[in-house]
Amino acid sequence: MLKGIFLEKIENKTLRVGVVGMGYVGLPLAVAFAEYGLHVVGIDVDVSKVDSLNAGESYIEDVPNSQLQPLVEKGLLQASADYADLFEVDAISICVPTPLRKTKDPDISYIISATINIVKHGGRGKLIVLESTTYPGTTEEIILPRLSADGSKVGDDFFLAFSPERIDPGRTDYNMWTTPKVIGGTTPNCVDVAVALYGTVVQNPVSVSSTQSAEMVKLLENTFRAVNIGLVNEIAIMCDKLGINVWEVIEAAATKPYGFMKFTPGPGLGGHCIPIDPHYLSWKLKTLNYTARFIELADEVNRSMPAYVVQKVVDALNDQGKPVKDSNILVLGVAYKPNVNDVRESPALDVITLLQQKGGNVTYCDPYVDDLSHEGLEVERVELGGVESADCVVLITNHAAFDYDYIAQHASLIVDTRNAVDSQSQQVAMVSL
Repeated sequence: MLKGIFLEKIENKTLRVGVVGMGYVGLPLAVAFAEYGLHVVGIDVDVSKVDSLNAGESYIEDVPNSQLQPLVEKGLLQASADYADLFEVDAISICVPTPLRKTKDPDISYIISATINIVKHGGRGKLIVLESTTYPGTTEEIILPRLSADGSKVGDDFFLAFSPERIDPGRTDYNMWTTPKVIGGTTPNCVDVAVALYGTVVQNPVSVSSTQSAEMVKLLENTFRAVNIGLVNEIAIMCDKLGINVWEVIEAAATKPYGFMKFTPGPGLGGHCIPIDPHYLSWKLKTLNYTARFIELADEVNRSMPAYVVQKVVDALNDQGKPVKDSNILVLGVAYKPNVNDVRESPALDVITLLQQKGGNVTYCDPYVDDLSHEGLEVERVELGGVESADCVVLITNHAAFDYDYIAQHASLIVDTRNAVDSQSQQVAMVSL
């Protein structure tokens, strides 16, 4: 009976949705539901975010004010720091952070806190969907017992599902609607209701047999990337030792129309997913007395890349007769990926720290990042003109906004970790990863 009520509310757009966590995952999801015509309440413990959203001001690049403001003005989207405002909603998507502890163990405290607050304000009669990346088993081991503690039966009295987020900040070729979304339910009724809801904002919902399978899907996706990036990073090191241009090798290999997928080397992994998510799987398998060898090895290679880049800088300066100590070194790009302002886990942070430890006078240039003090770094931000006075320019993040011709013409020494500067078009010393 509850299932029928849910499906009817979705169809006539009377369903109310709550989204817990209004970050880069939760806000776009909330906007998508509101644009469909559902009333959405976004919950976040950060009062400044709540105030900003209720004023129609977005802090997420992928959600412009022009998209957010009309939804707020129409009353389709409101934000709150009070979980009590979820009492009247029918469905709740949990989009909270799931970082790693320093020991590389999963920190699911945000999931637990959200679940406790949801139960406190009425989980019965609702659809609860966890989107936060986590280890297989979290939904049914952590959330289900708390929701059913009052005797409520999953699939009848409430619905529970897991649907991993697939948000890629800054991407324009795939969006919320065109990116298929995996959904796993605790029971058949759970997956049916979740698919019906997400089908309003996703063109192709993909159902799987369980929440555990859906949780594993997300980890496979990002472990696949982490392992392949680790492989190509090691190939880059091998090519360097063999005197071979790794970029030429990769481009030639990419001409094969089958059996090869192009990955490119870089200064290390960054962002909210790839450096972190595989460790959720590795941790889970350790509890089963199994070592995820590919994950551990790829992590070892990828985490060594910032030091490898710094050694490139040391060697390049040495060839110019200069030590790192007291040399002016300009780092170009500190965001973890091109054309975004997100610096979480960015390899640039490690590169800067290592260069400062060696006595280098480090500055950085990034059109998207105004300040790094929140990352515990004391480093001055300069404009692109700083390349002219730098003893060495280290390109970490290849933002489209950078004028690479200008860099090539005015830098005296470049360590290019992204193959972004045309080494044939200038006469400066060039060191490529």
